[in-house]
Amino acid sequence: MTHWLVLPIVLPAMLAAFLVLAARYHLLIQRVFSLAGTLVLLGLALGLFWEASDGTVSLYQLGNWAAPFGIVLVADRLSTLMVLITCTLAPLVLLYAIGSGWDNRGRHFHPLFQFQLMGILGAFLTGDAFNLFVFFEVLLIASYGLMIHAGGQRRLRAGTQYVLYNLMGSTLFLFALGTIYAETGTLNMADLAVRVATLDAGDGAGIRVAAVLLLMVFAVKAAILPLHFWLPASYAEAPAPVAALFAIMTKVGAYCIIRFYTLIFPPELEITQGLFDQWLMPAALLTLALGMIGVLGAGRADRMVAFAVIGSMGMLLAAVSVFTPAGISAALYYAIHSTFATAALFLLVDVITSRRSVAEASFDHAPPMRGGAVVAGMFFLAAIAMTGLPPLSGFLGKLLILDAARGTALVWWVWATILGGSLIAVVGFSRAGSQIFWKAHQTFDVTDAEKTEAEDAKANQGATLAANSPLPMVAIGGLLSLIVALTAAAGPVTRYLEVTSDQLFNPKDYIAIVLTTPGKKIKSGDDGHGKGTEPEPRAALAPDETGSEDPAQKDH
Repeated sequence: MTHWLVLPIVLPAMLAAFLVLAARYHLLIQRVFSLAGTLVLLGLALGLFWEASDGTVSLYQLGNWAAPFGIVLVADRLSTLMVLITCTLAPLVLLYAIGSGWDNRGRHFHPLFQFQLMGILGAFLTGDAFNLFVFFEVLLIASYGLMIHAGGQRRLRAGTQYVLYNLMGSTLFLFALGTIYAETGTLNMADLAVRVATLDAGDGAGIRVAAVLLLMVFAVKAAILPLHFWLPASYAEAPAPVAALFAIMTKVGAYCIIRFYTLIFPPELEITQGLFDQWLMPAALLTLALGMIGVLGAGRADRMVAFAVIGSMGMLLAAVSVFTPAGISAALYYAIHSTFATAALFLLVDVITSRRSVAEASFDHAPPMRGGAVVAGMFFLAAIAMTGLPPLSGFLGKLLILDAARGTALVWWVWATILGGSLIAVVGFSRAGSQIFWKAHQTFDVTDAEKTEAEDAKANQGATLAANSPLPMVAIGGLLSLIVALTAAAGPVTRYLEVTSDQLFNPKDYIAIVLTTPGKKIKSGDDGHGKGTEPEPRAALAPDETGSEDPAQKDH
């Protein structure tokens, strides 16, 4: 049994404890160790991703206790992909936090950052439903500390709202887990897949209730309408690097929907029929529409980006709710794109705010900013990506989603909402760009700019590093480069995501490695390039094929 699989969780946990106990008063040491830790995590993520790229499913048993009695970590194509996205985002966000000085505007930024990474990576790697709940709580605690970093009444109010909504989600999660355990006697995901598949439709009322509750929990995390109210204020008021890291947070909810509803509650399962076409698809389309309308109506750049996050999650889950391999692969491509585009926009908004004399990130007229041409070019590139205009990856992601939706009953609603929402987003971002970068020159002359220079310096004392240090622009440039790379490598990436989807819809290897071959690895039946075994029907997964015990014989 390899220990590499547990390192992405243990390393940030140990590093956070070290930073609190040994370096709490030494910011330079915290910066060095925190940045070095994220780079090591990136190396680990690349290694795990490479290992899973040929279809290998790896298992780690905590305490060497075999499933379903022990807690396990499982690495397949999907989980290692999400780990790699997170570990690629983290060092760039941390570079920005260091260069802009955000990490010095409050206490314990770096330990909280590491605990946040621990929770995110643990949620992606766990193979146990209750352990997922534990990592959700780690996420909640660390993210609340990061959100109120640097203080302020509005930030504290937004953080309180964020905690209350997510505590509601945690309560629902506990109810769902209790119901599932009462019905099946297990919380191991692989074991649940076997047991739920053998239940009769007439005896599955409790499981259906649990499936609906879980969908609501993950909808809270993914900010799906009508459970999205916490996100605009929370993301807009959070410190910029925190909001950029939170770009992956909503993807945790989307990941859980994909994982649970391909492994445990697949579309062909009679007990949970109708959850996607009757509930998730309409909610996703309404979320998309609401988010893009919010982009158009926002009066501040940070709230505009926050509403763009809501719209992008509606887009992503519209693809997920198709629940075909094509839909899931399109959703994963769009998830990669939107994570980097959202993070870049949040950081750009902070740079814009630090270089203008206007309070906060409002669209009010202001004198030209320092380095305005470079910032404007970056904003233009990020806006193109976020709104889905050609030629960047946002456009390709939307094409994949539109193509995946062609066979659905709501195809015309999907197409109309996506295309209409994209048009509204283009108008909203165009308005923001013209207000910030063009009308500033129309409204102020040089004399006005000189008069406000002293006020500008005083109002942004805490943010001057964003203008003077090269690290913030390096971080934003890195995120934009990733978007360009994702566009250029769209062919290989989509092929990889297609075989990832095939593995999700054929979970036999996942179940087998968890329940029958502890401490070993299983390689998928395909060759890593989409050629090989087709997804098998869920009926083929019987308890005797996985070695799972009969529920009546298992005593927890």
